[in-house]
Amino acid sequence: MERSAAKIAQAGTVESMDCRVTITQSDGPMTIEVAGSGASRFRGAMEAKVRDVLSGLGVSPDSGLRVDVQDNGALDLVLGARVESAYLRFTGGPAS
Repeated sequence: MERSAAKIAQAGTVESMDCRVTITQSDGPMTIEVAGSGASRFRGAMEAKVRDVLSGLGVSPDSGLRVDVQDNGALDLVLGARVESAYLRFTGGPAS
C-alpha cells in the first residue's frame, strides 16, 4: 500500500507581535485551532478573521482544512496576511 506525504504549509514566526499559521488537510469540515498569548481573550475574533480571509479566497467551510494559529500578539492585519500566505503556499500559489 502506498502512502502519500501529508501536505502542510506555514507562514509567520513565533516572534513577539507575530503569529505562525499552519494549514493541513483533514477530514470533515474546516477546523481552526488558536493557541498562544491572545487565545483566551481573542479566540472568537481570531477564528472569524481566519474564516473571513479563507472565504475571500474561495475556501468552503466544508473544505476539510485544519488551520492552526500560534499567536504571539499579532495584530488583525498580520493574522490575515499570514493566513493568506499560508493558504497560497498550501495550494501552490494564486490562481492564474
